[in-house]
Order: sequence, then structure tokens, then C-alpha cells
Amino acid sequence: MSPTRWKRVCWRAIFATVVWAVGLRATAAGTPPLQTLAETVGAGQGVYAIAGDGTVLVSQAADLAVHPASVTKVATTLALLERFGPSHRFETIVRGTGPLRDGVLRGNLVIEASGDPLLVDEGALLLLDRLRARGVRAVAGRLVVHGPLLFDWEPDPAGARLEGVLRGAGGAPARTALAVATAPSGGPYDIAPLAFRREVIPAEGAAVDLVSYRSPPLLHVVKALNGYSNNVFHLAADAIGGPRVVEERARARVAPELRTEIVIENGAGAGTTNRISPRAAVALLGALASDLARDGRDLTAVLPVSGIDPGTLEQRVPELRGLIVGKTGTFGSVGASALAGALRTPRQGVVMFAVLNHGVAVPEARARQDAFVRALVAATEAQPWPYTTPMSAPYLEAEVR
Repeated sequence: MSPTRWKRVCWRAIFATVVWAVGLRATAAGTPPLQTLAETVGAGQGVYAIAGDGTVLVSQAADLAVHPASVTKVATTLALLERFGPSHRFETIVRGTGPLRDGVLRGNLVIEASGDPLLVDEGALLLLDRLRARGVRAVAGRLVVHGPLLFDWEPDPAGARLEGVLRGAGGAPARTALAVATAPSGGPYDIAPLAFRREVIPAEGAAVDLVSYRSPPLLHVVKALNGYSNNVFHLAADAIGGPRVVEERARARVAPELRTEIVIENGAGAGTTNRISPRAAVALLGALASDLARDGRDLTAVLPVSGIDPGTLEQRVPELRGLIVGKTGTFGSVGASALAGALRTPRQGVVMFAVLNHGVAVPEARARQDAFVRALVAATEAQPWPYTTPMSAPYLEAEVR
């Protein structure tokens, strides 16, 4: 170990010892043992942290419900997994309403959608590949959508964007991504598009199943969406009844005194009236961790890990690579910035925390959150999560048949 690195290790150990000693004295006086760490987030700003045994380590404005921005996605993740289970796959079925003759589907191409939030260009190309394998080269009619179709993170009720990829008018970056993922030798992912003739079909005949596209397991879907904090979460919530159901499920999973501290009108955190308190955010993290533990998993299965997973935590506090698993939140127009997550520690178990800044400029809020996490890591001697490899492209886990 170099002298410089040795000095850093020593200072970190000294800092942790001093903070812990101060904390022990504070505990005797009825103050949370690491309460001084709240100074890093600013007076009146919400922060809450608890040890694995439930001991409150830091508490400031912990019951103040403020806009949580994308930390809301923790509640939506919890509700989706509770309703469907981690192995659930959203299914998109492609049907034809006429016979297939000489490569031409003599009818319409029907998309039976189920609200798959992770159906993107790569998935459309996989669909196209399978359709051509079934012998479809052209569609005499048009593309028709039944059910809630989400494509490239947005509603696509008429299937215009999906059809664009199928007929070769889009999806070039996805072709490159698929080529890299499926052809390590460097060969292109070159699949010919479909032709849509848009002829008038007198009447739809009996639909025949052509292709079934099943999304990656829900566990992988929410992991990918949380990593990039994708706001398609709000649309995904519709699969379980919308944001009000998310709110109901979230309130049901916390102590009665916390329930009024959870208000959700947008499942992704973009609503102007969303509200969550720091202690409620920590309680939701705890509920999510508890559900995952039943299947032998932890929070790394659904939330990004700092410095490892791509997305909002990839470059955040780079010196703490692998130490934080959590969810960021930013909604500058309403003055909201947040960070909630968990640390693994040798003495306090899994320490969960939430910092919910309000009325502070986003750059300053993030600086305060990072300062708090650095101090909490040092004080608890946090250790890396046993997680070293980021999840592969989720569409590779889809099933197409």
C-alpha cells in the first residue's frame, strides 16, 4: 500500500472512531448517535438514517413530507413487484388477420399489447427477426394496436413508432447495439424490413398468432428503469391501477403514523404534489428489502450500485464505488433533490438513509447529499456490496417465440 493511500485509510479510521465516540456520548443524552452528520445537509433539510436493528442514527425534519422527485420510483417498484412478482413478464403478441401467401400477410398485423415498459427499438427488431423467420415479408393491410402499447418509453397507441422500426424507418442505433450483443465477431445485425401496403381489408378474419414477445423478468425491468431513473415508471404504474394504487400499497407497507407522509400522484415522481418524508422513504426501502430477502435477494437486484451500474449513480461520488445502492431524485422546477439508499456495515448491519432536500439549488443539494453519504460511510465503516458486474442489456433477457 502506498504511503498516500495508507494516510487516507488512517484518517478515515480516525474520523470514524471520533464520530462513533461522539455518537456514544450523544446516545446517552437521547440524541441519535450520528446526529452531527445532519449538519452536512443544512438546517431544516430532511435526513433520516437507521441501523439494521432499527436504531435511529440521524434524524432531522424526518417527518417533513416534501417532494421526493424520483425517489417515488421506490414506491412504484415495491408495488409492481408486490402485485406481479419478480419473474413476471409483460407479453406482447403479434397476430395476423389473414392468410400468409408468398410472403404476404393478406390482412392486418395486430399488436396485442400489455403495457410492457421496456419495449424499445431492440425489441422491435427482435420481433421483426422472428416475423421474417415465420415467412412474413409484407403486410397487405396495416398495423393495428389492441391494448396499452408503450414503445421507446412513451405511449404509442396507434403503433406509429413501432411500425417505423418494423418497416426500416428507424432503429439504426439499436441495430448496432444488437450486432455488438449478438455477434461478438463484429458482424452486422442486418434484417430486412417489412413492407406495409396499407390496402383496405374488408373485414378482419380470425387472428392467428405469429410471434410472442415476452419482456425480461420484472426484476430486470425495474432494475434498468431505476438505473436511468426513467419516467416510463409512471406509465408502468397503470398496469396495477395507476399512482393511487401505488400510494395505497406504499401506505399499507409502513407504520400507521407514516401513512399521511406518503402522497403519490405520479408513479415516476414527476407530479407536482408528490410528497414523502425522509422516514417514510426509509420505511419503503426497508419494505422493498424485506420482500427481496424472501427470495434471497437484496436491494442491488432492483436499484443501481454506485460506480458500477450505468445511470444516475454511475459517476456519483466516484470514490465510493460499490458502497451505495440507492435511488437518486431530481426535479429542479419544484426545488426537489433527493438521495435514498443503503450501506453495508460491519457493526450496524444494513444502514438505510434518505436525504430529501427542498428549496435548494440542485447542484448544492447534490453536494450536500454527497457530503452526508461520505460522512456516513466513514462513520459506519461501510463495506462494498457483493456486486461487481452491472446487469447486461435487459432486452437480451426477453423471450421471442
